[in-house]
Amino acid sequence: MAEVKLQHIYKTYKGNVEAVKDLNLTIHDGEFLALLGPSGCGKSSTLRMLVGLEKITKGDLYIGDKVVNKLEPNQRNVALAFETYALYPPLKVRDNIAFCLRAKSVPAPEVDRRVREVAEILDIVDILDRKPGELGGGQKQRVSLARALVREPDVFLMDEPLSHLDAAQRAHMRVELKRLHATNRRTTVLVTHDQLEAVAMAERIAVMNLGVLHQVGTFDEIYNHPVNEFVAGFIGEPPMNFLSCEVVSDADKVILRAKDGSFKIMMPPASAQKLKTAGISAVKLGIRPIHLTATHSSSSASVAELEGAVHTYEALGEEGQLAVNVGQNQLLIVTDPHERFERGNKVWLQLRPDHIHLFNAETGITL
Repeated sequence: MAEVKLQHIYKTYKGNVEAVKDLNLTIHDGEFLALLGPSGCGKSSTLRMLVGLEKITKGDLYIGDKVVNKLEPNQRNVALAFETYALYPPLKVRDNIAFCLRAKSVPAPEVDRRVREVAEILDIVDILDRKPGELGGGQKQRVSLARALVREPDVFLMDEPLSHLDAAQRAHMRVELKRLHATNRRTTVLVTHDQLEAVAMAERIAVMNLGVLHQVGTFDEIYNHPVNEFVAGFIGEPPMNFLSCEVVSDADKVILRAKDGSFKIMMPPASAQKLKTAGISAVKLGIRPIHLTATHSSSSASVAELEGAVHTYEALGEEGQLAVNVGQNQLLIVTDPHERFERGNKVWLQLRPDHIHLFNAETGITL
């Protein structure tokens, strides 16, 4: 096992396309970290630089205490589980797993021991004599993982490993991968665009977009304390609602007024102080759907209430999802599963002031 450090890493492709820009990230020894972001954010380029399939344009990559920029993939002692399994169809499962060991001339008894050991960990002993064409998607994924793990790497890398599985298989493999990491405690890096995968398995999450690393932390840190508007909107399902507002000071009070004039919200003292300190006139107000409450009548006691009209309502079993038009804005609200709302009906939305997020309208940075 080893600590991985990426120091001022850049990756530039032909045409001066910057896929990764000044990436600084430390992955601790034995940690399970997820690189999370939308397609094209630079996470796969980062993974390919880690394994040695892409050359680093600028910067230093450390595995342990060694700079590995110029080392070939087979010299780095890292293993990569591919998104598409990449199994050899003519070979049996045991031979697929053993292939890399035999290529290194590992003695046959040692090969058999390590293949058997990793097969027991991943519960695929019963399919060792079958060929990939006879396996289901979940089984192929386990074989792909076994082939990577049998090398006993310092760093274990996974590129969208569950993307080709159905929902039930993905749920099962998330559990298995987390159990596997708890068993071997290898430094592990998962690349995914699926935040559920990242949250379920990783100890920390690194959120990327357009080649830039925006925030690294636990899910709780990223979800409750996003550093900017992008992270706040990307993390969470359904996504955070954003409302463009003007800051209006009235004596010792601070009020947020919608740009379209559809509502006014008086800020609680802590938020009002942030706005005064920032000294800005325009903000984005962020509120998560679970922190909004929809009612069929107004609550006069509420100091943070918006009036709107029902756009759509979806009953999803364990919860409902309500879309409400408030002026020119559309907000999503998670409701009790027993509530019912009809399209076009008036509703009133109460905001929880202690869960409001405020962002600089120009920079998107959290206040």
